[in-house]
Amino acid sequence: ALPISSMANHGRAYGMSADLQQRAKEKYDPRLEAEAKQWLEQLSGETIAPTFAEGLKDGHILCKAVNAIQPGLVAKINDSKMPFKQMENIGSFLKAAQTIGVHETDLFQTVDLYEAKNLNQVVDGIHALGRAAQKRGFNGPVIGVKEADQAPRHFDEATLRAGEAVLPSQAGYTGGASQKGMNFGLQRQIMK
Repeated sequence: ALPISSMANHGRAYGMSADLQQRAKEKYDPRLEAEAKQWLEQLSGETIAPTFAEGLKDGHILCKAVNAIQPGLVAKINDSKMPFKQMENIGSFLKAAQTIGVHETDLFQTVDLYEAKNLNQVVDGIHALGRAAQKRGFNGPVIGVKEADQAPRHFDEATLRAGEAVLPSQAGYTGGASQKGMNFGLQRQIMK
């Protein structure tokens, strides 16, 4: 994978920004990327190259993958190399993924992929699309585990009443302890 700052020239990060970049880099899982890459290649029939981020940057493969799950979901896939057309493809993919059932919080933003700013979120979003496709009954290639269905619980009246009884220690009772005598707002007194 490309370094986080190599696709867009934002200069070197310092301080907290550098720390956050390092944490994101450490959190990145190449195994999950490989699963997402393989799944997208199976759906689209195209090879993602030279790298994951560069191969998906134009949004073309993403749109083809979504159309494999639900034909016609992305009506027009732009083949142009113009940046705004490529970002439009990514936006069409994101809208289609939500239509399939991926929650907005599970998806990435266009800039996350286009500038390779947050590839963790891109990979997570692709896995979320795979889960949503399985939940909808998609019969094609599978990625990850199927999202759980609702599992309602039914309790009898005695169990429900027992749950209403809250012990004092569970309700925050501290046995009379208080903050009396604490001096959080006072200055420290220095004696000479």
